[in-house]
Amino acid sequence: MGRTSIKPEKLADAVARHMQELILEGALPPGERLLPERELAAKFGVSRPSLRDALGQLIERGLLISDANGACYVSDKIGQSISDPLMLLFDEPRGRFDCMEFRSVVEASAAGLAAKRASQADREALSECFSAMEAAHESGDVEAIAASDGDFHFAIFGAAHNVMLLQVMRSLETILRANVYLNRRNLYEHRSDRDEQLAEHRAIFDAIMSRDAASAEAAARKHLLSTMRTQREIHEEEQRLEVAVRRLSRHELLAPAKKRERKT
Repeated sequence: MGRTSIKPEKLADAVARHMQELILEGALPPGERLLPERELAAKFGVSRPSLRDALGQLIERGLLISDANGACYVSDKIGQSISDPLMLLFDEPRGRFDCMEFRSVVEASAAGLAAKRASQADREALSECFSAMEAAHESGDVEAIAASDGDFHFAIFGAAHNVMLLQVMRSLETILRANVYLNRRNLYEHRSDRDEQLAEHRAIFDAIMSRDAASAEAAARKHLLSTMRTQREIHEEEQRLEVAVRRLSRHELLAPAKKRERKT
């Protein structure tokens, strides 16, 4: 039997593999700027040529981008080929409702996994997100509420510790945050059950912090299905109003009615 030689892994390949894991696991979020080359090489304990080789591999894979000054950033284009076409769905109500239905399936499971797997760091991040949501709720600022709502749900995705789940949801982040904002705006314009929304998020948060996976999953599903039901009701109300307005304004498109002459 012949001897099989095993080639040791190049330092650059090892660094690239490690950084790729950090990006896919969410430790290096999209859009973040990396340390300067000299400092980064020192952190990894490698030479600058080895680091450049590693960064080049990640740039070629589309995980990093570099600017004209040589600074490297974590790419925010990952999964954009998926999210960009799907944004067109938001032009139609069905697309928005399909998004809500998708979220109810995926986010309920994510909440259950987060309850089981969240680390202490994850729990602290969730606490910060929920506190920010409470503060935004008190302020009544819809944009701040929607932003904190999105942050809370993405913290749950991270706490689920499933790389596939995290990257799929990050690839859809633009769509998901748009959906959250539209939901919140509609609720604030048409309904007064804002406290109920916060209470539903608190139920998800409490279940995750108590490591009660079944309750976390149920609370997340209840929240998303309740939101979808309310959005449907709002849409139907808007549709009825539009029909009523069209009926009242129909004379604008019709010729004046001729008066009938009386026969003598």
